[in-house]
Amino acid sequence: MDRIRVLLAGAAGKMGREVVRALSQESDLVLVGAYDLCEVGKDAGVLAGIGEMGVVVSDEVQTLIAETMPQIVCDFTHAEALRKNLPLFLEKKLHLVIGTTGLTAEEIERLKEECEESRLGCMVAPNFALGAVLMMHFARLAARYFKNVEIIEYHHPQKKDAPSGTALKTAQGIEREGILLADKGQELYPGARGALYHGLCIHSVRLPGFVAHQEVIFGGEGQILTIRHDSLSRSSFMPGLIMALRRVAREPRFYYGLESILDL
Repeated sequence: MDRIRVLLAGAAGKMGREVVRALSQESDLVLVGAYDLCEVGKDAGVLAGIGEMGVVVSDEVQTLIAETMPQIVCDFTHAEALRKNLPLFLEKKLHLVIGTTGLTAEEIERLKEECEESRLGCMVAPNFALGAVLMMHFARLAARYFKNVEIIEYHHPQKKDAPSGTALKTAQGIEREGILLADKGQELYPGARGALYHGLCIHSVRLPGFVAHQEVIFGGEGQILTIRHDSLSRSSFMPGLIMALRRVAREPRFYYGLESILDL
């Protein structure tokens, strides 16, 4: 069986290095190209701590695509970089697995339309950790029975967007259950009750020591229900990411969220 050829965008970042390590362990996936604006000219395997693998980081994405002929792009950059490169990825008819967050709902819908028109596979997932997907699923179930809820998400200070994509997707799932949400009430200091998303308060914490964590807190008469997930290492995202790469390459269509390929 031919291996799935993967180009990794954001190869020099912390997530990118974890992806390099994960891909190196899969027999049906092969990293053929590494794109980043940092660590240019260095071997992606050396950066990932697994030794030379003959894939050198390049900042010339168009040249890289032409030279390596990937089937699929795995993108872990940031929203502005993704916006810049997406037209090229679509023009070259590359399948996409996108872990970059910060795209608007309108941008995701437009990407879905473009992929469907071009018959390209694409997954946009705010979170690839299987536990996080289950946390969001359980929160949707709980929202049928509790009328008040708030979300607190915790990430490292380098995370660019707030609230996180996971928090927003969790809120969207809760909202679909038609829950009656409380407003922010009176704030003595603006922002004290967090950001208001369609009536639901979301609190974003950015501190050293965190990787990716979220708790969904439901309140009811005489009781509190907390649903929490903790990613203690970026390796927690890899099993879900590998599943996504395989599905998008072999059953190309548009998927939003890892749960779209799970039996939930």
